[in-house]
Amino acid sequence: MNLTISKEQFINGLQAVQNVVSTRTTLPILSNVLLRAEGDRLEFTATDLDVTIACGVEAKVTKPGGSTVPVKKLFGIVRELTNLEIDLEVDDKNMCIVRSGASFYKINGLSADEFPPLPQFKEDKKVVLPQATLKGMMKKTSFAISTDESRYVLNGIFLSLKDHKMTMVATDGRRLALVDEEMDVSEGSQGEFIIPAKTVNELNRLLQDKGDVEIRYAENQASFTLKDEKGSSILIVTKLIEGNYPNYRQVIPAETKERVPLAREEFLHALRRAEIMTSEKSNSVKLSFGKNKLEITANSPEVGEAKETLAINYKGPDMAIAFNPKYMIDPLNALPNDEVFIELIDELSPGVLKINGPFLYVVMPMRLS
Repeated sequence: MNLTISKEQFINGLQAVQNVVSTRTTLPILSNVLLRAEGDRLEFTATDLDVTIACGVEAKVTKPGGSTVPVKKLFGIVRELTNLEIDLEVDDKNMCIVRSGASFYKINGLSADEFPPLPQFKEDKKVVLPQATLKGMMKKTSFAISTDESRYVLNGIFLSLKDHKMTMVATDGRRLALVDEEMDVSEGSQGEFIIPAKTVNELNRLLQDKGDVEIRYAENQASFTLKDEKGSSILIVTKLIEGNYPNYRQVIPAETKERVPLAREEFLHALRRAEIMTSEKSNSVKLSFGKNKLEITANSPEVGEAKETLAINYKGPDMAIAFNPKYMIDPLNALPNDEVFIELIDELSPGVLKINGPFLYVVMPMRLS
Protein backbone atom coordinates (compact mmCIF):
# COMPACT_ATOMS: atom_id res chain seq x y z
CA MET A 1 0.00 0.00 0.00
CA ASN A 2 1.32 3.40 -0.99
CA LEU A 3 -0.42 6.78 -0.89
CA THR A 4 -0.19 10.53 -0.32
CA ILE A 5 -2.77 12.30 1.80
CA SER A 6 -3.29 15.74 3.30
CA LYS A 7 -2.81 16.02 7.05
CA GLU A 8 -6.33 17.48 7.38
CA GLN A 9 -7.99 14.50 5.64
CA PHE A 10 -5.90 12.02 7.63
CA ILE A 11 -6.93 13.63 10.93
CA ASN A 12 -10.61 13.83 9.86
CA GLY A 13 -10.64 10.11 9.13
CA LEU A 14 -8.90 9.13 12.37
CA GLN A 15 -11.04 11.44 14.50
CA ALA A 16 -14.23 9.98 13.05
CA VAL A 17 -13.36 6.40 14.04
CA GLN A 18 -10.90 6.39 16.93
CA ASN A 19 -13.38 7.02 19.76
CA VAL A 20 -14.67 3.44 19.74
CA VAL A 21 -11.19 1.93 20.16
CA SER A 22 -10.84 0.45 23.63
CA THR A 23 -7.60 1.18 25.48
CA ARG A 24 -7.97 -1.97 27.59
CA THR A 25 -8.39 -4.86 25.22
CA THR A 26 -7.02 -8.42 25.29
CA LEU A 27 -7.07 -8.57 21.46
CA PRO A 28 -4.24 -6.41 20.04
CA ILE A 29 -6.08 -6.04 16.70
CA LEU A 30 -8.85 -4.08 18.46
CA SER A 31 -6.34 -1.35 19.37
CA ASN A 32 -5.65 -0.91 15.67
CA VAL A 33 -7.34 1.02 12.89
CA LEU A 34 -7.89 -0.79 9.60
CA LEU A 35 -6.55 1.24 6.66
CA ARG A 36 -7.74 0.32 3.15
CA ALA A 37 -6.59 2.28 0.13
CA GLU A 38 -8.09 2.01 -3.34
CA GLY A 39 -9.12 4.31 -6.16
CA ASP A 40 -8.77 7.82 -4.75
CA ARG A 41 -9.81 7.00 -1.20
CA LEU A 42 -8.38 5.83 2.09
CA GLU A 43 -10.89 4.11 4.35
CA PHE A 44 -10.47 3.97 8.13
CA THR A 45 -12.30 1.34 10.23
CA ALA A 46 -12.19 0.86 14.02
CA THR A 47 -14.21 -1.44 16.27
CA ASP A 48 -14.64 -2.69 19.85
CA LEU A 49 -16.82 -5.57 18.53
CA ASP A 50 -19.96 -3.78 19.83
CA VAL A 51 -19.65 -0.63 17.72
CA THR A 52 -17.78 -0.32 14.41
CA ILE A 53 -17.13 2.97 12.62
CA ALA A 54 -15.80 3.31 9.08
CA CYS A 55 -14.97 6.56 7.29
CA GLY A 56 -13.50 7.21 3.84
CA VAL A 57 -11.45 10.28 2.87
CA GLU A 58 -9.71 11.50 -0.28
CA ALA A 59 -6.14 10.34 -0.95
CA LYS A 60 -3.75 9.91 -3.89
CA VAL A 61 -3.32 6.13 -3.97
CA THR A 62 -0.37 4.85 -6.00
CA LYS A 63 -0.58 1.26 -4.74
CA PRO A 64 -3.86 -0.07 -3.26
CA GLY A 65 -3.88 -2.38 -0.24
CA GLY A 66 -4.80 -2.77 3.40
CA SER A 67 -3.25 -3.11 6.84
CA THR A 68 -3.93 -2.26 10.49
CA VAL A 69 -1.94 0.16 12.65
CA PRO A 70 -2.21 1.09 16.39
CA VAL A 71 -4.67 3.97 16.20
CA LYS A 72 -3.53 6.01 19.23
CA LYS A 73 0.12 5.97 18.10
CA LEU A 74 -0.79 6.84 14.51
CA PHE A 75 -3.07 9.68 15.59
CA GLY A 76 -0.45 10.99 18.03
CA ILE A 77 2.17 11.15 15.27
CA VAL A 78 -0.05 12.64 12.55
CA ARG A 79 -1.49 15.31 14.85
CA GLU A 80 1.98 16.60 15.72
CA LEU A 81 3.37 16.69 12.15
CA THR A 82 3.98 20.22 10.85
CA ASN A 83 3.96 19.45 7.13
CA LEU A 84 0.54 19.53 5.44
CA GLU A 85 1.18 16.49 3.25
CA ILE A 86 1.88 12.93 4.40
CA ASP A 87 3.22 9.90 2.53
CA LEU A 88 2.11 6.54 3.86
CA GLU A 89 3.58 3.22 2.86
CA VAL A 90 2.93 -0.30 4.18
CA ASP A 91 5.15 -3.24 3.22
CA ASP A 92 4.35 -6.98 3.03
CA LYS A 93 5.24 -7.44 6.72
CA ASN A 94 2.68 -4.76 7.77
CA MET A 95 5.38 -2.26 8.65
CA CYS A 96 3.78 1.17 8.27
CA ILE A 97 6.11 4.01 7.20
CA VAL A 98 4.98 7.62 7.67
CA ARG A 99 6.96 10.38 5.92
CA SER A 100 6.23 14.08 6.12
CA GLY A 101 8.81 16.81 5.50
CA ALA A 102 11.82 15.94 7.64
CA SER A 103 9.85 13.44 9.79
CA PHE A 104 10.12 9.68 9.34
CA TYR A 105 8.30 7.02 11.39
CA LYS A 106 8.01 3.24 11.27
CA ILE A 107 5.11 1.62 13.13
CA ASN A 108 4.57 -2.13 13.51
CA GLY A 109 1.14 -3.11 12.20
CA LEU A 110 -0.93 -6.29 11.95
CA SER A 111 -2.46 -7.98 8.91
CA ALA A 112 -5.80 -6.64 7.64
CA ASP A 113 -7.05 -10.26 7.48
CA GLU A 114 -7.14 -10.42 11.29
CA PHE A 115 -9.56 -7.47 11.51
CA PRO A 116 -13.20 -8.42 12.29
CA PRO A 117 -15.32 -8.26 9.08
CA LEU A 118 -18.26 -5.86 8.76
CA PRO A 119 -21.71 -7.49 8.95
CA GLN A 120 -23.98 -7.42 5.89
CA PHE A 121 -27.55 -6.12 6.00
CA LYS A 122 -30.52 -7.12 3.87
CA GLU A 123 -32.05 -4.48 1.60
CA ASP A 124 -35.59 -4.55 2.99
CA LYS A 125 -35.34 -3.08 6.49
CA LYS A 126 -34.17 0.47 5.90
CA VAL A 127 -35.25 4.12 6.15
CA VAL A 128 -33.60 7.31 4.91
CA LEU A 129 -34.00 10.67 6.64
CA PRO A 130 -32.12 13.97 6.95
CA GLN A 131 -29.19 13.83 9.40
CA ALA A 132 -30.51 17.03 11.02
CA THR A 133 -33.80 15.26 11.87
CA LEU A 134 -32.10 12.29 13.52
CA LYS A 135 -29.64 14.61 15.30
CA GLY A 136 -32.51 16.70 16.70
CA MET A 137 -34.46 13.63 17.84
CA MET A 138 -31.42 12.15 19.61
CA LYS A 139 -30.60 15.45 21.29
CA LYS A 140 -34.16 15.64 22.67
CA THR A 141 -34.07 12.12 24.16
CA SER A 142 -30.52 10.90 24.85
CA PHE A 143 -30.10 12.83 28.13
CA ALA A 144 -32.77 10.57 29.71
CA ILE A 145 -30.95 7.27 29.01
CA SER A 146 -30.42 5.21 32.16
CA THR A 147 -26.87 4.55 33.38
CA ASP A 148 -28.03 1.84 35.78
CA GLU A 149 -26.42 -1.34 34.42
CA SER A 150 -28.87 -3.57 36.26
CA ARG A 151 -31.67 -2.26 34.01
CA TYR A 152 -29.86 -3.09 30.81
CA VAL A 153 -32.75 -2.48 28.37
CA LEU A 154 -32.92 1.15 29.54
CA ASN A 155 -29.22 1.77 28.70
CA GLY A 156 -30.10 3.05 25.24
CA ILE A 157 -32.69 4.74 23.02
CA PHE A 158 -35.75 2.78 21.93
CA LEU A 159 -36.48 3.42 18.25
CA SER A 160 -39.79 2.43 16.65
CA LEU A 161 -40.61 2.56 12.94
CA LYS A 162 -44.32 2.12 12.32
CA ASP A 163 -47.56 3.91 11.39
CA HIS A 164 -45.63 6.22 9.02
CA LYS A 165 -43.51 7.67 11.78
CA MET A 166 -40.29 7.22 13.70
CA THR A 167 -40.56 7.36 17.48
CA MET A 168 -37.64 7.62 19.92
CA VAL A 169 -37.91 7.08 23.65
CA ALA A 170 -35.40 7.18 26.51
CA THR A 171 -36.11 6.68 30.21
CA ASP A 172 -34.24 5.97 33.43
CA GLY A 173 -37.35 5.13 35.44
CA ARG A 174 -37.64 8.60 37.00
CA ARG A 175 -38.19 10.55 33.77
CA LEU A 176 -39.02 9.80 30.17
CA ALA A 177 -38.34 11.70 26.94
CA LEU A 178 -40.28 10.94 23.75
CA VAL A 179 -40.14 12.45 20.28
CA ASP A 180 -41.64 11.36 16.99
CA GLU A 181 -41.38 12.49 13.38
CA GLU A 182 -43.59 11.58 10.47
CA MET A 183 -41.78 9.72 7.73
CA ASP A 184 -42.23 7.28 4.91
CA VAL A 185 -41.81 3.82 6.46
CA SER A 186 -42.47 0.99 4.01
CA GLU A 187 -44.33 -2.16 5.10
CA GLY A 188 -41.11 -4.20 5.11
CA SER A 189 -39.13 -1.63 7.11
CA GLN A 190 -41.46 -1.55 10.12
CA GLY A 191 -40.00 -2.68 13.43
CA GLU A 192 -38.38 -1.54 16.66
CA PHE A 193 -35.01 -1.87 18.37
CA ILE A 194 -32.85 -0.40 21.16
CA ILE A 195 -29.66 1.51 20.27
CA PRO A 196 -26.97 1.32 23.01
CA ALA A 197 -25.81 4.53 24.73
CA LYS A 198 -22.26 4.26 23.32
CA THR A 199 -23.62 4.29 19.77
CA VAL A 200 -25.98 7.16 20.61
CA ASN A 201 -22.96 9.17 21.85
CA GLU A 202 -21.09 8.50 18.60
CA LEU A 203 -24.11 9.49 16.51
CA ASN A 204 -24.55 12.68 18.56
CA ARG A 205 -20.89 13.46 17.79
CA LEU A 206 -20.90 12.57 14.08
CA LEU A 207 -24.33 13.61 12.77
CA GLN A 208 -24.26 16.84 10.74
CA ASP A 209 -26.89 19.47 9.93
CA LYS A 210 -26.75 18.63 6.22
CA GLY A 211 -26.94 15.41 4.20
CA ASP A 212 -28.92 12.22 4.79
CA VAL A 213 -28.62 9.17 7.03
CA GLU A 214 -29.65 5.69 5.98
CA ILE A 215 -30.66 3.36 8.82
CA ARG A 216 -30.68 -0.40 8.26
CA TYR A 217 -31.35 -3.00 10.89
CA ALA A 218 -31.47 -6.75 11.39
CA GLU A 219 -32.18 -9.12 14.27
CA ASN A 220 -29.45 -7.92 16.63
CA GLN A 221 -27.61 -5.11 14.86
CA ALA A 222 -28.19 -1.86 13.02
CA SER A 223 -26.18 0.41 10.73
CA PHE A 224 -26.23 4.16 10.18
CA THR A 225 -24.69 5.53 6.97
CA LEU A 226 -24.10 9.30 7.17
CA LYS A 227 -23.72 10.85 3.71
CA ASP A 228 -22.82 14.47 3.12
CA GLU A 229 -23.28 16.61 0.00
CA LYS A 230 -19.65 16.16 -1.05
CA GLY A 231 -20.23 12.42 -1.40
CA SER A 232 -18.16 11.30 1.59
CA SER A 233 -19.76 8.98 4.10
CA ILE A 234 -19.35 7.57 7.60
CA LEU A 235 -20.72 4.16 8.51
CA ILE A 236 -21.61 3.20 12.08
CA VAL A 237 -22.53 -0.43 12.76
CA THR A 238 -23.75 -1.40 16.21
CA LYS A 239 -24.96 -4.39 18.16
CA LEU A 240 -28.42 -3.74 19.55
CA ILE A 241 -29.58 -4.13 23.15
CA GLU A 242 -31.53 -7.36 23.46
CA GLY A 243 -34.71 -7.55 25.50
CA ASN A 244 -38.15 -5.95 25.61
CA TYR A 245 -38.44 -2.23 26.25
CA PRO A 246 -41.07 -1.46 28.95
CA ASN A 247 -44.48 -0.14 27.93
CA TYR A 248 -43.66 3.55 28.08
CA ARG A 249 -47.16 4.67 27.06
CA GLN A 250 -48.56 3.75 30.48
CA VAL A 251 -46.46 6.34 32.34
CA ILE A 252 -47.72 9.23 30.22
CA PRO A 253 -50.59 10.92 32.12
CA ALA A 254 -53.84 10.63 30.13
CA GLU A 255 -55.25 13.93 31.39
CA THR A 256 -54.01 17.18 32.80
CA LYS A 257 -55.52 19.87 35.02
CA GLU A 258 -53.23 22.84 34.41
CA ARG A 259 -51.18 23.75 31.33
CA VAL A 260 -48.76 26.60 31.98
CA PRO A 261 -46.77 28.34 29.22
CA LEU A 262 -43.21 29.32 30.21
CA ALA A 263 -40.36 31.18 28.51
CA ARG A 264 -37.81 28.35 28.16
CA GLU A 265 -34.65 30.45 28.52
CA GLU A 266 -35.89 32.39 31.56
CA PHE A 267 -37.17 29.22 33.28
CA LEU A 268 -33.89 27.39 32.52
CA HIS A 269 -31.66 30.12 33.99
CA ALA A 270 -33.81 30.47 37.11
CA LEU A 271 -33.58 26.69 37.68
CA ARG A 272 -29.82 26.70 37.13
CA ARG A 273 -29.37 29.43 39.71
CA ALA A 274 -31.67 27.72 42.22
CA GLU A 275 -29.86 24.39 41.70
CA ILE A 276 -26.68 25.94 43.11
CA MET A 277 -28.37 26.01 46.52
CA THR A 278 -29.26 22.31 46.54
CA SER A 279 -27.14 19.56 48.08
CA GLU A 280 -26.87 15.79 47.79
CA LYS A 281 -29.21 15.37 50.75
CA SER A 282 -31.80 17.90 49.61
CA ASN A 283 -31.62 17.99 45.83
CA SER A 284 -35.08 19.27 44.99
CA VAL A 285 -36.46 22.60 43.86
CA LYS A 286 -40.04 23.57 44.60
CA LEU A 287 -42.20 25.18 41.93
CA SER A 288 -45.07 27.15 43.49
CA PHE A 289 -47.68 28.35 40.99
CA GLY A 290 -49.83 31.30 42.04
CA LYS A 291 -51.80 33.94 40.17
CA ASN A 292 -49.59 35.06 37.26
CA LYS A 293 -46.40 34.09 39.04
CA LEU A 294 -44.10 31.14 39.57
CA GLU A 295 -41.84 30.92 42.60
CA ILE A 296 -38.86 28.58 42.39
CA THR A 297 -37.33 27.80 45.78
CA ALA A 298 -34.47 25.60 46.95
CA ASN A 299 -33.64 25.07 50.56
CA SER A 300 -30.90 22.93 52.05
CA PRO A 301 -29.87 23.43 55.69
CA GLU A 302 -26.16 22.87 54.96
CA VAL A 303 -26.01 25.33 52.00
CA GLY A 304 -28.69 27.98 52.32
CA GLU A 305 -31.72 28.93 50.29
CA ALA A 306 -32.71 30.33 46.92
CA LYS A 307 -35.85 32.03 45.69
CA GLU A 308 -36.61 33.04 42.11
CA THR A 309 -39.86 34.68 40.99
CA LEU A 310 -41.04 34.60 37.37
CA ALA A 311 -44.04 36.42 35.89
CA ILE A 312 -46.16 33.86 34.05
CA ASN A 313 -49.60 33.49 32.54
CA TYR A 314 -51.38 31.35 35.17
CA LYS A 315 -54.98 31.66 36.35
CA GLY A 316 -55.45 28.29 38.12
CA PRO A 317 -55.51 27.42 41.81
CA ASP A 318 -52.33 27.70 43.90
CA MET A 319 -50.24 24.59 43.43
CA ALA A 320 -46.76 23.46 44.50
CA ILE A 321 -44.69 20.58 43.15
CA ALA A 322 -41.04 19.62 43.68
CA PHE A 323 -38.60 18.16 41.14
CA ASN A 324 -34.95 17.21 40.95
CA PRO A 325 -33.64 20.35 39.17
CA LYS A 326 -31.34 18.37 36.87
CA TYR A 327 -34.36 16.51 35.50
CA MET A 328 -35.91 19.82 34.48
CA ILE A 329 -32.70 21.45 33.27
CA ASP A 330 -31.73 18.58 30.89
CA PRO A 331 -34.74 18.84 28.55
CA LEU A 332 -34.74 22.66 28.66
CA ASN A 333 -31.09 22.58 27.54
CA ALA A 334 -31.88 20.20 24.69
CA LEU A 335 -34.87 22.10 23.27
CA PRO A 336 -34.48 24.96 20.77
CA ASN A 337 -37.99 26.37 21.37
CA ASP A 338 -38.63 29.78 22.92
CA GLU A 339 -41.75 28.56 24.73
CA VAL A 340 -42.40 25.35 26.67
CA PHE A 341 -45.52 24.13 28.47
CA ILE A 342 -45.64 22.38 31.82
CA GLU A 343 -48.72 20.25 32.44
CA LEU A 344 -49.69 19.37 36.01
CA ILE A 345 -52.38 17.35 37.79
CA ASP A 346 -51.36 17.70 41.47
CA GLU A 347 -48.22 17.67 43.65
CA LEU A 348 -47.91 13.85 43.64
CA SER A 349 -48.55 13.13 39.94
CA PRO A 350 -45.85 13.27 37.24
CA GLY A 351 -45.29 16.61 35.54
CA VAL A 352 -45.23 16.76 31.73
CA LEU A 353 -43.11 19.16 29.70
CA LYS A 354 -44.23 19.82 26.13
CA ILE A 355 -43.54 22.12 23.21
CA ASN A 356 -45.54 23.09 20.13
CA GLY A 357 -44.26 20.03 18.30
CA PRO A 358 -43.86 16.27 18.59
CA PHE A 359 -41.99 16.15 21.92
CA LEU A 360 -43.06 15.06 25.38
CA TYR A 361 -41.17 14.70 28.66
CA VAL A 362 -42.55 13.07 31.80
CA VAL A 363 -40.82 13.63 35.15
CA MET A 364 -41.67 12.13 38.54
CA PRO A 365 -42.12 14.65 41.35
CA MET A 366 -40.22 14.56 44.63
CA ARG A 367 -41.88 14.70 48.05
CA LEU A 368 -42.44 18.23 49.30
CA SER A 369 -40.52 18.56 52.52
